[in-house]
Amino acid sequence: MIERSSGEAAGLVAVLLAGGMARRMGGGDKALVAFGGRPLISHVIERMRPQVDALVINANGDPSRFREFGLPVEADAVPGFAGPLAGILAGMRWTLAHRPGHPWLLSVPTDTPFLPADLGERLKEARDRAGAHLACAMSADRTHPVVGLWDARLADDLERAMVEDDMRKIDLWTARFRIAQASFPIEPVDPFYNINRPRDLAEAAGLARAAMASLPTESPSRAVNPKS
Repeated sequence: MIERSSGEAAGLVAVLLAGGMARRMGGGDKALVAFGGRPLISHVIERMRPQVDALVINANGDPSRFREFGLPVEADAVPGFAGPLAGILAGMRWTLAHRPGHPWLLSVPTDTPFLPADLGERLKEARDRAGAHLACAMSADRTHPVVGLWDARLADDLERAMVEDDMRKIDLWTARFRIAQASFPIEPVDPFYNINRPRDLAEAAGLARAAMASLPTESPSRAVNPKS
């Protein structure tokens, strides 16, 4: 588990969603595919670490394959590869068990290496402005429901929806609640660009080079190293 020494992000846990089957990538662990010389998930960890109090990986199968990252691993709370809602539910359950006094959960996929440095803060601000139960990210007028801020105390409601109603789509469940949206700029790169197929790795490397070129020379660490 990674802890923060300051209270800047108090109340947030991040669940890194790595429980999918990665069919378009040819199967296996997409989170462990190399990008910029290291696993995709390591980029996500680096982006999220300063924003939250704790990180947990959602993944199925043998958790030891994620041992190098030093984080707890939680399998889907609903069996049968039930999609991202199952991973979000697993993150909710972990948060309630390990951070009961701070029940807000931030979810991100592990194939998005360009996540914003202010993701958690912007989602919290959107939630508070709207008086909402949930918040999700937007870019280019498109919502990204997997990138969201969730009240972990809704875990029982989500589990009932998944088990009793066989609900699998995030939008169907979130429609029950007031949900806020936080919009993010797409220049120099859409922060929610996700790598689904092998050819996306080359495109993402080009985006990373463009992002690095746009940075001040004194701030090279803000972008992903595009070497593959």
